Amino acid sequence: MTATADLQKRQQSPLTLTSDLSSEAVRDISAGLNGLLADVFALYLKTKNFHWHMSGPHFRDYHLLLDEHGDQLFAMTDDIAERVRKIGGTTIRSIGHIARLQRVADNDAEFVTAADMLSELHEDEKALTLRMRAIHDLCDDGGDVATASLLENWIDQSQRRSWFLFESTRR
Repeated sequence: MTATADLQKRQQSPLTLTSDLSSEAVRDISAGLNGLLADVFALYLKTKNFHWHMSGPHFRDYHLLLDEHGDQLFAMTDDIAERVRKIGGTTIRSIGHIARLQRVADNDAEFVTAADMLSELHEDEKALTLRMRAIHDLCDDGGDVATASLLENWIDQSQRRSWFLFESTRR
């Protein structure tokens, strides 16, 4: 095959990247990370929803807390998606794709009390941590230390957000 023909073939082929991980590890870790990415986007939007609709005597503190949490969540999204690509997978492509993968429940209620907002986000953060631990296990099984390392940092960040949310709801 000529160099031109080879180049044309590669340009028309699906997105692929060679990886030092097995194809099974790439498949499983990519699937886990894509589910995580969908959850992080959903939790980001829920956090911003609550940030925008916060009210009550602790408005300023909670409003700023949720803004900070939203920034942290959004910052994760590019790192997650790029990690999927680095190991040879493909990642989410649309809001519809996110909706099909997300496990974080939406909250479209007209009104939610501040305490209920914080409690709901606390539960979502705890669930997110558990999902990240499960993906970490996939990384351990597949020998993907770089993704495992990222997950360890994200788990710590999620636990911190969860802690702040929990402490903010204590009376």
